[in-house]
Amino acid sequence: MPHVSFLIGDITVESEFNDSETARRIIEKLPIDASGSYWGGEFYFPVPVKAPVEETAREVVDPGTVAYWPQGACLCLFWGPTPASEGKECRAASKVNVVGRVLNPEVLPKLKARKVRVSSAPSAQSRSAGHAPGRIPESTRSQPERG
Repeated sequence: MPHVSFLIGDITVESEFNDSETARRIIEKLPIDASGSYWGGEFYFPVPVKAPVEETAREVVDPGTVAYWPQGACLCLFWGPTPASEGKECRAASKVNVVGRVLNPEVLPKLKARKVRVSSAPSAQSRSAGHAPGRIPESTRSQPERG
């Protein structure tokens, strides 16, 4: 599953996208720079993607959900109640297409900035193996011969 990072102010939100048609459309447009807004426990911002409401779209999502809002052509990060919520649920203004999940949801309530940059991120597996873009893993570097 593709990993996508959101740099919002000085906070990086790491996510894993699913394989839905909407998620693929968003990934094709990366990187995306935008200015977002807050609606209770939701941060949302416009993206250059048009996608219909999917069959699996819903209004109530789990905290840490990354979703696309077809009505507003926006990408949304949810972590808490919104003005539309009943109780503590995360409720969108209208149905959203779930495109992924946040891997570090503890940072979401700390968000304050409006500027966001969305980009592809190396997967957690390649990061844990010491692989990074443009970096040669230690195990594959040629070693000088010792004499």
